[in-house]
Amino acid sequence: MILTGTAHVYGDNIDTDRIIPGKYTKTLNMQELADHVFEDLDPEFRAKLTAGDILVAGNNFGCGSSREQAPLALKKAGVSIVIARSFARIFYRNAINIGLPIIEIKDHTINDKDQLKVNLSTGEVENVTKSLKYIGSEMPSVMIDIINDGGLVPYLKKRGTYQLV
Repeated sequence: MILTGTAHVYGDNIDTDRIIPGKYTKTLNMQELADHVFEDLDPEFRAKLTAGDILVAGNNFGCGSSREQAPLALKKAGVSIVIARSFARIFYRNAINIGLPIIEIKDHTINDKDQLKVNLSTGEVENVTKSLKYIGSEMPSVMIDIINDGGLVPYLKKRGTYQLV
């Protein structure tokens, strides 16, 4: 899976309350969640974001609560992939479960507005703007299948292993 887009770069320890403020987590309206992504961290984020753009962060992205709304809001807002130096483990798994691609790159020099090309299968990220390549964490094929299927539930349904009780 190859993804391309413009980078939007943020720092370390961005918690789930900064991704989507708690006051919006009671809605089931995904567009409402998307409309409020990063509103406390960067009120201009939604205006700058174009569908397919790439969110780049520092260490411990998605720390805080285990709310699934954080990756859901990012995905619905149009973020195609999140690249970070490291992720909070619960955010990492929630992102995969809802079909939001993520990749860890421990060391990079990606700046705001750089153009990126990401090969999710190999973990390679090309900074087209700077003609640099980074090797991030390679995602296991089962996780790529989950993302390609749109998340864990569609993945399980496709394989006939999901049943409502």
